[in-house]
Amino acid sequence: MHEKRIRMTLMITIVLLCAVSVYGKERKSIEAYTRGMTRMEGLFPLYWDAEKGRMLVVVRHMDKEFLYIHSLATGIGSNPIGLDRGKLGRSHILRFHREGPRVLLMERNLRYRAISSSKAEVRSVHEAFAQSVLWGGDILAETGDEVLVDMTEFFLSDQQGIGRRLQGMKEGHYRVDRSRSAFYMERTKNFPKNTEIEVMLTLKGDLPGPQLMQTVPTPRYITIREHHSFVALPDKGYRPRRWDPRSGFFGIEFMDFATPVSDRLVRRWIARHRLIPGKDSSRPVKPIVYYVDSGAPEPVRSALIEGASWWGRAFERAGFRNAFEVRVLPEDVDPMDIRYNVIQWVHRATRGWSYGQSVVDPRTGEIIKGHVLLGSQRVRQDYMIAEGLLAPYKGNHVPPDMLEMALARIRQLAAHEVGHTLGLRHNFAASPRGRASVMDYPHPLIKIRDGNIDLSDAYAVGVGAWDIFAIRYGYTYFPDARSETEGLKGILEEARRAGLIFISDPDARAPGTANAEAHLWDNGMDPVTELKHLMKVRAVALRHFDASVIRWGEPMARLEEVLVPIYMLHRYQIQAASKLIGGLYFEYAVRGRHLPNVKPVAAEKQRAALATLLDTLEPDQLRVPPSLLRLIPPGVEEAGQSREIFTRRTGRPFDPTAPAEALANHVMTWLLEVTRINRIYTQAMRDAALPGLDEVLNTLIKRTLLHEPYPEPDLASLHRKVNAVTIYHLMRLIQDKRLAEGARAVVWHTLQEITGNLKNRARMVKSTAYRSHYLYLANRIEQFIKNPNVIAVPEPAPPPPGEPIGMTDDFDLICPVDLCSH
Repeated sequence: MHEKRIRMTLMITIVLLCAVSVYGKERKSIEAYTRGMTRMEGLFPLYWDAEKGRMLVVVRHMDKEFLYIHSLATGIGSNPIGLDRGKLGRSHILRFHREGPRVLLMERNLRYRAISSSKAEVRSVHEAFAQSVLWGGDILAETGDEVLVDMTEFFLSDQQGIGRRLQGMKEGHYRVDRSRSAFYMERTKNFPKNTEIEVMLTLKGDLPGPQLMQTVPTPRYITIREHHSFVALPDKGYRPRRWDPRSGFFGIEFMDFATPVSDRLVRRWIARHRLIPGKDSSRPVKPIVYYVDSGAPEPVRSALIEGASWWGRAFERAGFRNAFEVRVLPEDVDPMDIRYNVIQWVHRATRGWSYGQSVVDPRTGEIIKGHVLLGSQRVRQDYMIAEGLLAPYKGNHVPPDMLEMALARIRQLAAHEVGHTLGLRHNFAASPRGRASVMDYPHPLIKIRDGNIDLSDAYAVGVGAWDIFAIRYGYTYFPDARSETEGLKGILEEARRAGLIFISDPDARAPGTANAEAHLWDNGMDPVTELKHLMKVRAVALRHFDASVIRWGEPMARLEEVLVPIYMLHRYQIQAASKLIGGLYFEYAVRGRHLPNVKPVAAEKQRAALATLLDTLEPDQLRVPPSLLRLIPPGVEEAGQSREIFTRRTGRPFDPTAPAEALANHVMTWLLEVTRINRIYTQAMRDAALPGLDEVLNTLIKRTLLHEPYPEPDLASLHRKVNAVTIYHLMRLIQDKRLAEGARAVVWHTLQEITGNLKNRARMVKSTAYRSHYLYLANRIEQFIKNPNVIAVPEPAPPPPGEPIGMTDDFDLICPVDLCSH
């Protein structure tokens, strides 16, 4: 018995000694473990193990939350892909949590909360919904309350989701290649309230797509730099502000299960910077400062500073002096540093969108960092449009008008994108109200003086009346909750009395949107009047369009590139006019003294819009001047056709009917959009005075297919092109499952009637070309009626892109981090 007890004691001792040996190694002091490594003091102290290429992190306070944001320090350079220099990822609220020998990086689920003083109530919601663990690792060493962990794997992973993005865009299958990835120590820094770590990531893949082939030197290996920021959360001095659908702000949304049963579960707070008054109530404790990328060249840099500075006036109207400043970013400051609001100048292979992004505290909506990305090629596009309008290269002197217009646009663009980072959404109802907001998309205001193009007032200067009201709503200081509620209500009422309303992307951007006042890239109070004006401007520009739109020594083939935006000059005003047909007037509203009044566009306005739209399809409006056709040779390049020119059906030589096909396709895409057709059909049921679907289609057919043949061969060919495009879109309507049954019957009957009319015309017309055309279309319609699953005419070519090339799927209308812009 005694010997058995001795053997048991020895076994326990051996086990304990082994445990001490094993865990003693794990629990070596941080100082001993990191001997010879480089220490970087800051929010989370770092140890750089240069010998093994490891980044070790000291965790001081377990379960203390902090903000994590990942971003791209360098980009791929393709606007369609959208992975640009400075692109921000989503904000995360994280904490380090210890379980035995391991540390977990945990993310709180902020979509579901209980804002309550009851810990049990808070815990019940916390335990009802899943959390996320972003990383886990063993403790390497320990000193007191501090532990050391190796986060190399986390930092060298694809946190931005680049591989998923490329795969989703069919650009290839890519994964991080650790052997070609490393820490970028030049941009890895530590500060008391933020830890900044940058890595050089190489993603290895196969089957690269066309965008990668264009922008990456060896597309199988994509090397970019990704930035990680660990940031101390702001203190509790910030007071969230309620969101109102009329305010023009984006923000955060969550479900608060602590609300009374009588109240809604969903809460929304606007996103805004913290701005509180100091001892002098008109001066803030800390101003909002934006820094312009020193890499932006002059005179662009000065234009960026000037345009962004316009917001200072709006803050003055909100009660603050010197609350908003714009400076040049010092050379020694990293633009990815979370402490700095920046306006970054981004280069891509093509022109593209600019972005106004924000790092937002997802707990409260407080904006911690504003980050603007401005595409550098946009200024060149505006310059080229001015060249096409002015044809300036007739002599040795080059007038300054083009540069002045381009810089005026840059000022406006800087103000627009900074506006997003102040919390503002697009307001597309501003242009009918006298350029009331820089948060609209502005088309250059082009005038005609003495028969010549005048660009002197192309873009507005300064923020608009709506912008001032919006900043007052977001940033006016109120001493308490009661005065804030009354004050915000008063600001919105004042804006309404001034005739200012807010309509954003969901009711403005797509062809089927119904709001008759909210449009992109338009001008004027009346879309029809402005469309007629732009048609006159376009006629003047095309009449003067010749070799003098390009510089001496440039390839003559570039004429087509300059021609595209001039020929399509009225494309956005066409969109605005089309929205009057079946359109509605409405504004965002809440229950109160003023009840909403949703009403259709008046009948005479709808008919005027339809008539003017069809005017744009007249062959003399579609014809490219014959003198110009003689000047455009094919380019020397043998590669595929550029997206910036019209799609050709003639091989390499310029196709004289291609512009007409593109423009007709554009008009029909907006006019015959399925939800618009459904609204036209139903509006006449409610009010017989409004144009019904049969009236709209009959008017369209009379002005196109049943128009008398044109004797001039070139006008006749354009007329026939418009007819083919019209038939295609009518067939496409029939195929659309969203088309209401009653409207489908009207369109179906219209097609059947067209068949008989075309056959009759074929018997009477003398032109062989027209006879063949009418018989061909009649036969195509009959085939389609027998088998509606197959459209029997070719799909018309779309117009070249007018907006920045390759709109990405980053157009998030709520999230403040990927808020796309123009």
